[in-house]
Amino acid sequence: MLKIEKTCVMNIENAIRGARNPMNSWAKSDSFYDNKNTFILGENDLQLAKKLCAAGSDHRKFIRQIFVSVDITAPLYWWKEFDTYKVGTVSNSTSTMHRIHSKAIEITDFSTDRLTGESLTRLESYVSYIELVRLRFVESGNKMWWDDIIQLLPSSYNQLRTVSLNYENLTNMYGARKRHKLGEWITFCQWIESLPYAQDLIINEEADNK
Repeated sequence: MLKIEKTCVMNIENAIRGARNPMNSWAKSDSFYDNKNTFILGENDLQLAKKLCAAGSDHRKFIRQIFVSVDITAPLYWWKEFDTYKVGTVSNSTSTMHRIHSKAIEITDFSTDRLTGESLTRLESYVSYIELVRLRFVESGNKMWWDDIIQLLPSSYNQLRTVSLNYENLTNMYGARKRHKLGEWITFCQWIESLPYAQDLIINEEADNK
């Protein structure tokens, strides 16, 4: 299970202006804001952007200045893979260390969407035991029980993070993960496809076919 909320894409205007700096071609820029105050790439700017992206990472560096902020709720096993992408990414997470004992631990706190019936039943029983341990910690304050919670917690436990990325990060992630066997990556890549100008600046099939 992967849930994506509060997507915000920023700085396309400044990024495309910077893309014209090397050739001093600002006069050719034809982008504009529509009546909803959305920045729209004009045909000249879009063609330049597509050309630079198709030319490779050295030429498409302007997309590193297109920023994305988003809230992602995902299981720990997915975050472990996401964390391999360190350069240019930042995330602030809800704290397992500080807050795991502050509410009841329930089956809805875990990703179970692909579990078979028997496995789900076993996990429900396991989660019930972890909740019992949590109550023991809350009642006694004995750190022994808190340690048990941390070491018993399955990797299917869901964590919310507010993540900052850029279009270059997303280009690399999409290329590497679009056919991944984890369903969470498929959902993530579908979200990437929905971003403004993703087809031209991130997915860029012209570059893929070279």
